[in-house]
Formats: sequence, C-alpha cells, structure tokens
Amino acid sequence: MSQHEITVTINGEQQTRTVESRLLLVHFIRENLGLTGTHIGCDTTSCGACTVSLDGEVVKSCTVFAVQADGGTIETVEGLAAGGKLHPLQEGFWEKHGLQCGFCTPGMMMSARALLARHPDPSEAEIRQGISGNLCRCTGYNKIVEAIQYAAEKMRAEKGA
Repeated sequence: MSQHEITVTINGEQQTRTVESRLLLVHFIRENLGLTGTHIGCDTTSCGACTVSLDGEVVKSCTVFAVQADGGTIETVEGLAAGGKLHPLQEGFWEKHGLQCGFCTPGMMMSARALLARHPDPSEAEIRQGISGNLCRCTGYNKIVEAIQYAAEKMRAEKGA
C-alpha cells in the first residue's frame, strides 16, 4: 500500500504523520491523532457524526482521504473550547438540553458553528436547514435548535460587548 507523509494543522497544532493512501480523514483524526470527539457513524455521509471543518468548509470526514487534507487546516469539536471556557455552542447544548446520547452532538456543533459564522442571527428555518446533514436518532431536534439559538444570541452579545 502506498504511504504518504502529510502535515495538517488541527485545532491550531501542526501534526505530521505517515499514512496509507486510502486512510479516511475520520480514521486519521481518531486513530492517528487520538481526537475521538469526531464520531464514526454510517461511513456514507448520511449521518454527519464525523463532521469537521477542513480549510473553513464543513466536510463529512468519512468521505475525505487524509492525504486530501495535506497542508490543510482542520477543526474538530475538541477545538471549540478555548482557554478552559466552553464555546457558546457547547454551553448552549448543555443549558438547553440539546443532547441525549451525545453521539451526533460533535457533528451538530461543527455544522452549527459554520452556520453561525455565515449567519450570526439565523431563523429557526435556517438553523434546521444548516443542520439538515446531521441526523439525531434521540431527539425531535427542538432542543438542538434551541441550543443553537442560545449560542447565536450569546455570540452576538459577546461581539457587541
């Protein structure tokens, strides 16, 4: 099997590893880098549990090869919190009970983060559209939407402060 040395910046830290050509980004993140917040769900892009940010774009890491990320910047759910302080999305999911089993939560948060970067004051419909690529099998999505609304409000308030 063909081996390649790749270098990525993940959650602000540069990492270099040698990987097989066929290694998926989700496995690279979890197994090579030990960041297990990115979950493996369906391996077919259907569930969104593996959602991360790659060069500022939301991607489902189960359909990207690690070698495609060479030289790129990856952000995972582990990179949301800063300086020991929860990101407003993490706080929102906690405060508004936006999770049950938690399996979908990392992917939901990464999709929601991208949505809020584009639309700081999204409507409920925009939130539902923004997370439509992420499946939750436990909730009716109402609490997830409330958590994202909470985060949006908090982020706008912090920006205005």
